[in-house]
Amino acid sequence: MEQDSIIKVKDVEICFYIHNDGVSSFKQWIFSFGTKKLFHKKTVLSNISFEINKGDSIGFLGRNGSGKSTILKAIAGVIPPEKGSIEVNGHIAPMLALGVGLEPELSGYENIKIGCSLMGLSRDRIKQLMQKIVDFSELTDSDLKMQVKRYSSGMRARLGFAMAVAEQPEILIVDEALSVGDQRFQEKCANRIDEMRSNGTTILFVSHSMSEIKRICNKAIWINQGVMMAQGDVEEVAQQYLKS
Repeated sequence: MEQDSIIKVKDVEICFYIHNDGVSSFKQWIFSFGTKKLFHKKTVLSNISFEINKGDSIGFLGRNGSGKSTILKAIAGVIPPEKGSIEVNGHIAPMLALGVGLEPELSGYENIKIGCSLMGLSRDRIKQLMQKIVDFSELTDSDLKMQVKRYSSGMRARLGFAMAVAEQPEILIVDEALSVGDQRFQEKCANRIDEMRSNGTTILFVSHSMSEIKRICNKAIWINQGVMMAQGDVEEVAQQYLKS
């Protein structure tokens, strides 16, 4: 990896194995075993290569199902590539789906402690950040003492975002995170992302809002049906994408 590169994706192919129709029960699965293919392979990303430099803010463009979220999950280590390689030189804070990963049977406070521990924070550091997380989430004490399974989607998003941005990560992955909650909270989240970017965090950003992409990102990558169509300056790539 070159000195300024913080992420290097080379010739990446990602496939999903999809259950075939006609096998709807375990009994059918047993009787069909060896007589028909139970799964078929679908290639969702093919021959994807790019490098991201430290401090860049990259917007990922493409229609639903194009593979934008899949490549972010691969960079975050959630999905392994079928072929190719992904090198990451820095700590990642992924916001792939706010609220996903929260334990529904535990309270908000308990989720903060567990979630921050999984992010590698020490017990003392979690204590230091607890009030910051609570304040950012704007959830009340009674909310945070309640089981997360009783939260609305907006409350889960608030808690998830507050935990993810409590520290200053080297790499921040944001997948449609600013489309949740009320307008005021969305602006608060956007301002926090701006602050992190100004402090040197490398940002990978997915949004269907072109204005958000242009405001936050200096570069863009356009993916269409699993194939990378263009990369470069955000204005130029956005223009190509909109023309398509």
